[in-house]
Amino acid sequence: MFDNAFVPASTAFIFVGAMIVVLLFDVIILGRRPHVPSNKETGTALGLYVGLAVAFGIYVWVVGGHQLGGEFFAGWLTEYSLSVDNLFIFIIIMANLKVPRQYQQYALLIGIVIALILRAIFIMLGAQAIEAWSWVFYIFGAFLIYTAVKLAMENVGDHEDEEEEESKIIAIARRILPFTDSWDHGKKLSVVENGKRLFTPMLLVILALGMTDLLFALDSIPAIFGLTQDPFLVLMANIFALMGLRQLYFLIGNLLQKLVYLGIGLAVLLAFIGLKLIFHAMHVNELSFINNGEPFLWAPEIPIWLSLTVIIGILAITTVASLIKTGRDSRKREREQLELDDVSDTGFYGSDGEGSDSARTTDKG
Repeated sequence: MFDNAFVPASTAFIFVGAMIVVLLFDVIILGRRPHVPSNKETGTALGLYVGLAVAFGIYVWVVGGHQLGGEFFAGWLTEYSLSVDNLFIFIIIMANLKVPRQYQQYALLIGIVIALILRAIFIMLGAQAIEAWSWVFYIFGAFLIYTAVKLAMENVGDHEDEEEEESKIIAIARRILPFTDSWDHGKKLSVVENGKRLFTPMLLVILALGMTDLLFALDSIPAIFGLTQDPFLVLMANIFALMGLRQLYFLIGNLLQKLVYLGIGLAVLLAFIGLKLIFHAMHVNELSFINNGEPFLWAPEIPIWLSLTVIIGILAITTVASLIKTGRDSRKREREQLELDDVSDTGFYGSDGEGSDSARTTDKG
């Protein structure tokens, strides 16, 4: 799988194995105890994981060169941004199923493990497809542009389509399998009540997260292959993107609502990568029914430094614009509340002065 890696295959497997051990230690050992992690706990872990990702990127930059180093940072930032957006869906799932806060960490644990397995499978399939057929870049590019348009439309519609989709998944599962609505059974997936086998809401959460992770993998894997074709870097970027996702959920779960333009920014980002993939496919075109099987010599090859600049720029603009928008909305709500408070205290005619005299005259009349 790592034949094209800039490091020997044995070293690549050691890196991947070590990161998977760290990730599993976090989600299985540290996260298995039902509790709500403190801000100190989540902040420390998140800082550690981001630091590890940056350190690995610097290592790639030094050992593999600035091209591969830039590819890793571009891929990691893209995957991490998509993972942050995915937290919106996790929040919706948890809210719809009324998951007690002390069990949310365990549910996220299962979701992260499922995501890791699915992404590893998709990365292997994607790497094999790219090696065998260069025209697969056309498909990846078109799919990302379609996803970008869909994501933009969903965000204009305030994620209503996503909520309906999650509700459909949950409704279908409830029709097929008998479920109990009680969370008294904690992390158990099934119980026997009155001699009948019933499945618990925890299984429903896992099914919803698994389906969501599958959809996420379909979006994110083509996106990162548009930035690097090195399977080792693709897998490492995904592992680092999953690291700290559980802590991120609890640390900034409420703050996510402030990133109102995140979906729009990611839509622009995916569209950019989709165009980059299509240009690359045109540059290496081998399809006989397109340009007689000849490459498009005019098709630009977008360098990784430009991709990294665009990614950072989009994320920065999205974050700043979101904070400005939410700040203005917050101040507007505060002013409206103060005005309502003033009306409540003084009445529409005021508490004294001419307004009160007018009110009394009107009453007498």
